[in-house]
Amino acid sequence: MALSKSLPLTRQVLADQLADATPGQMEFIESWMRAELDSREHSKRSRLLKQAGFPQAKELDGYDWTPIRFPVDYGREQLETLDFIDHAEDLVLFGPPGVGKTHLAIALGRQACRNGIPVRYFTAASLVMRLLRASTDGRLDRELAAIGKAQLLIIDELGYVPIDEEASRLLFQIVTNAYETQSIIYTTNIEFSGWGRVFGDPNMAAAIIDRTIHHGRMIRFEGDSWRKTHALMQ
Repeated sequence: MALSKSLPLTRQVLADQLADATPGQMEFIESWMRAELDSREHSKRSRLLKQAGFPQAKELDGYDWTPIRFPVDYGREQLETLDFIDHAEDLVLFGPPGVGKTHLAIALGRQACRNGIPVRYFTAASLVMRLLRASTDGRLDRELAAIGKAQLLIIDELGYVPIDEEASRLLFQIVTNAYETQSIIYTTNIEFSGWGRVFGDPNMAAAIIDRTIHHGRMIRFEGDSWRKTHALMQ
């Protein structure tokens, strides 16, 4: 154990030792290496899940898909493969509050982490505040670079809080940096026609929408709020 702390594997030395190894020794070395790789993969998944910043542990298992209306060329099976991340495509999960948009976004993000894909989750309000603080503290470039390392960004609750001109500019920078390099999942209850009110600048909203629809799909949610239906207060 003491020697292992300062002895990372060297391929040539390993090859030389394997040349004279017995079958039993070969089997031991293989099982040791597989255990090490499994441990590293488990640690990586745990680290990615922690770094993502998910507010809850939502999963696809048991998810109610009935409120969802998929585009004609894209369905549940394709969504669950996470192929949209491989192609740096965006998703807009649109519908009224309480129908499962956030649940699905988080579940897809957690599945991506388990597949070794870096993810960052933010509500639109928390992302804006984070960027504004970074700008004020003179570390905006570092913050943008950190966010840019994720292959998938989740921007939840877009439209719940109006965004001023400075915040719109910062959010636009996130979208511009992500264009054709990262995937973004938006959850929102505001149609594209209302994004101008959200961002406080129709031109900025139009530019964001243009990038989103170029490599993106809208998935629509219908029905009543799950929270309202299952509320204690009736």
